[in-house]
Amino acid sequence: MFDNLSDRLERSFKLLKGQGRITEINVAETLKDVRRALLDADVNFKIAKDFTNKVKEKAMGADVLNAIKPNELMVKVVHEELAALMGAETSQINTKGNPSVILIAGLQGSGKTTFSGKLANLLKTKHGKSPLLVAGDVYRPAAIEQLKVLGGQIDVPVYTEDGNKKPVNIAKAAVKHAKLQGYDTVIVDTAGRLAIDEEMMKEIEQVKKAVSPHETLFVVDSMTGQDAVNTAKEFNDRLDFDGVVLTKLDGDTRGGAALSIRTVVNKPIKFVGTGEKMDALDVFHPERMADRILGMGDIVTLVEKAQEQFDQEEARKLQKKIAKNQFNFNDFMSQIQQIKKMGNLKDLAGMIPGVGKAIKNMDIDDDAFREIEAIIQSMTPEEREKPSVLNGSRRKRIADGSGRNIQEINRLIKQFDETRKMMKMMSGGKNLSRMMSGMNLGGGKKPF
Repeated sequence: MFDNLSDRLERSFKLLKGQGRITEINVAETLKDVRRALLDADVNFKIAKDFTNKVKEKAMGADVLNAIKPNELMVKVVHEELAALMGAETSQINTKGNPSVILIAGLQGSGKTTFSGKLANLLKTKHGKSPLLVAGDVYRPAAIEQLKVLGGQIDVPVYTEDGNKKPVNIAKAAVKHAKLQGYDTVIVDTAGRLAIDEEMMKEIEQVKKAVSPHETLFVVDSMTGQDAVNTAKEFNDRLDFDGVVLTKLDGDTRGGAALSIRTVVNKPIKFVGTGEKMDALDVFHPERMADRILGMGDIVTLVEKAQEQFDQEEARKLQKKIAKNQFNFNDFMSQIQQIKKMGNLKDLAGMIPGVGKAIKNMDIDDDAFREIEAIIQSMTPEEREKPSVLNGSRRKRIADGSGRNIQEINRLIKQFDETRKMMKMMSGGKNLSRMMSGMNLGGGKKPF
């Protein structure tokens, strides 16, 4: 996401490179290019114009230190204004209430049902909540079944009612059921509707009035760009929702919705969907998103994702093994599995400052570790535990069992030995991410 905008902004800043100082002429030229970049990203014209006017005002009024170059100052000012444009501060979801009721609204096909499942999963796994999903879409035949499937995947119950019940009655009955059964959070999935569909809009207004939700979230497909912003305004005028959810931000989106929607509806973006898996949901951080748009990476999110997957007790045990030079292929496989749980490999690499642009056109497959895993799985328990026993005949058997050639087996074992030595040198292996540095995951090549 935002790839084209990032490239355009980078080219805009180059107009100031080599300039000795900030002047009205060179700032005007740069910001003209920035405004074009924003418009190409499907940002509302008025918002793009106001944005560049604010940047100009700040840049012209800034004291340019000798240590700061004009283009660096411009990046700093644009970064601050991008973060402000998207809300400046992270907004939390309101889960107060007994139970807390969260109403999900949005257009047809925006991803409401999937988001409902993701939100339930997030509240359950990261906030210790006991959620109940409510199938309130009685119009789309597959909606109820879809929610049941998602609920089954994340082990969250789904409240449904047979027959042609009205959504208002279903929602009220679900809240009552939650109170009786001890669920502390009720997530009401509703039917997709068009803003111009008066009957459907009245219905969701009635649902909101009936259950008095503590949080109403508007789900919008970010791929629809400026249309998404216009629709958000229509819904907000009727529902006065509390926050926005942008789905499909992992797709080929130009980013206009993320940059415009906060200003138009004056409501915060609270979540972004970044993939199809149930854990592919992130809290929206304007500052971090500004970092990523400007090619600065997002190391904070990367660290948070790592902390979610890496068990502290296991890390301590691993550190002791590394210190004693006992790190083996079982440990290696375990680290691979934890890295894979963190998410899409290319997205993770793009969070490292300076790496995103370098790998932009590279094909990094999520199955990039597949061959390594096949080799390790072809080893006996003794071979995984004691790599030193891997003689020539054993390596030949592993090659045959994994479908790789003997050169690839030798290369992996050599890389493993080098990695083990490096980890021992690195203060007990604190930088576990470097463990994979010897494995070439870029350019569509094999890890060998």
